[in-house]
Amino acid sequence: MACTKVWRSTMYTPRRLKRTTPASRVSSTAMAAANGDASHGANGGIQIQSKEMKTAIHSNDSPKTLLKSESLHEYMLNTMVYPRENEFMRELRLITSEHTYGFMSSPPEEGQLLSLLLKLTGAKNTIEVGVFTGCSVLATALAIPDDGKVVAIDVSREYFDLGLPVIKKAGVAHKVDFREGAAMPILDNLLANEENEGKFDFAFVDADKGNYGEYHERLLRLVRAGGVLAYDNTLWGGSVALEDDSVLEEFDQDIRRSIVAFNAKIAGDPRVEAVQLPVSDGITLCRRLV
Repeated sequence: MACTKVWRSTMYTPRRLKRTTPASRVSSTAMAAANGDASHGANGGIQIQSKEMKTAIHSNDSPKTLLKSESLHEYMLNTMVYPRENEFMRELRLITSEHTYGFMSSPPEEGQLLSLLLKLTGAKNTIEVGVFTGCSVLATALAIPDDGKVVAIDVSREYFDLGLPVIKKAGVAHKVDFREGAAMPILDNLLANEENEGKFDFAFVDADKGNYGEYHERLLRLVRAGGVLAYDNTLWGGSVALEDDSVLEEFDQDIRRSIVAFNAKIAGDPRVEAVQLPVSDGITLCRRLV
C-alpha cells in the first residue's frame, strides 16, 4: 500500500538477508538479523544479541507482515485473501512480485482491507499518495462507483506504467487520475482550488515517511469531515518498539524515527479519531472529526 515512497526516491538496492530463524513478527519483515543474531522474548519484543550487524527492515526475501509466523500468514492468505482475490488484482500482484522492487507493493490483504473500507464508507473520490505499480490504486478503482475518481500521485510514472495495462483490462482506467511529481506541490496545487477542500472521501498514503506529517496536514483539508485517511507502514517491521535502533541500517533508522514521530502526532491529534492496526506492516486509520 507505496506519491513519493522514500525508498523509491532513494532507489536503494533491496538488501537480502540470510534467513536462519523461523519467521516471526520481526523476521517476517527482515528484522531477524542475518545469521540468527536476533531473537524474540516471551513478550514478542525484539532482543538483539549482536549490535555489530546492521539489520534491514524490508526486502524481497520475506512478505510484509507482523504475524507470528509465515505459516499463519499463509493460512490467512489461502483461507480469506486469495480465494476472494479479484482476477485483475491477482494478475497485477504477480507482475509486481517479479519486479526488483516488488517488496514495495501493498500486500494483498491490505488491498482487501482498503477495498472493504471504501465500500463501507461509500467513498467516491479518493487520493492516493504513493502508487508504485498501482496495486492499491486498482483495489480502490474496483471498489469505488463507476463515476468515482482516484487521484493517484507518484514521483515516477515508470512503475505505474507496468500496472496500467492491467488497470485498463479491468475496465477501471477511467477512474484513475494519475499525476506525476512530488506529492507536496501536487497537494498544494489541489488546495489552491477552494472547491477541493473537503471534496475527497478517502486518502491512502504509502510514500516517503519523513513527510507523513506534512501530508496529514494537507489531506485533513482535502478529505471531508467524516472521511478516512489511511497511512501505511506505521509499525515499520516492529522497529518502532526498539529502545535502541543502532542495530538498524541508517536508512531504516531514519524511517523508524520519522514514523515514531508521526505516530505520536496522530496519537495527540484532536482533529481525528484514530486506530492503528497490525495489518501488513502496520496501517493507521484516521477519521476526520473537524
